[in-house]
Amino acid sequence: MASYTITLTDTEVKSLEYSVEEIQDWVENIAKNRARISKNEIIAKNTEHCNANKIAIAIGEDAQITQAYDLGVVKTGKQVNTENSESSASSWTVGIAALSWFGARITQWKM
Repeated sequence: MASYTITLTDTEVKSLEYSVEEIQDWVENIAKNRARISKNEIIAKNTEHCNANKIAIAIGEDAQITQAYDLGVVKTGKQVNTENSESSASSWTVGIAALSWFGARITQWKM
């Protein structure tokens, strides 16, 4: 099981305390909910891929998540970002604003 630590400034803590009862509980809830959503998306993609390719679907959620990665049905966010930054850097001009596009984010804005 993984454990993660974040560091907040005093101002960030005070700001969060304004809107949440327990910061630790709130952070854990965000991470667990995002993981739940991703798990459901991965299982759906894996099921679709296995059905389309006549592959036996692994039994159990843990096994299906592993199968999706093993089959290349899904990649980590880090893998996707690395691939995007290596293959899709480009620039273009829109009106008088020149934009540089690198992966999935605008890295430069010139007027």
